[in-house]
Amino acid sequence: MSNEQLAKFSGQNYLNLETFRKSGVGVQTPVWFVESDGVLYVRTGADSGKVKRIRNNSHVRVVPCRSRGEPLGEWVEAQARLVNENKSAEVNLLLKRKYGLMKTMFDQMGRLSRNQSATLAIDL
Repeated sequence: MSNEQLAKFSGQNYLNLETFRKSGVGVQTPVWFVESDGVLYVRTGADSGKVKRIRNNSHVRVVPCRSRGEPLGEWVEAQARLVNENKSAEVNLLLKRKYGLMKTMFDQMGRLSRNQSATLAIDL
């Protein structure tokens, strides 16, 4: 990933992740993210549409955005992949540091609903 592309996400709280259906139609979702070693990471529900679409097509687009998904720049082409449990635990700690109490509250809600999570690595 180029430093210029990565710099677009520095200091941002949300990125808009566009995944693609089998038909080629894009689906945009604003999500929390964290950067580590030049890779952007996102945690989401393991059975979410994002995960299903990425399993079928790893091509994605991302852009820094506001909480409701309004882009704050130009879209960047990228590749997404699922990561293993060790990396997922590391990413979860980084997200807790970045988002603090809000992340803790979301984790508690997830435990109550017994949802499994998946971690996506996004390579620009």
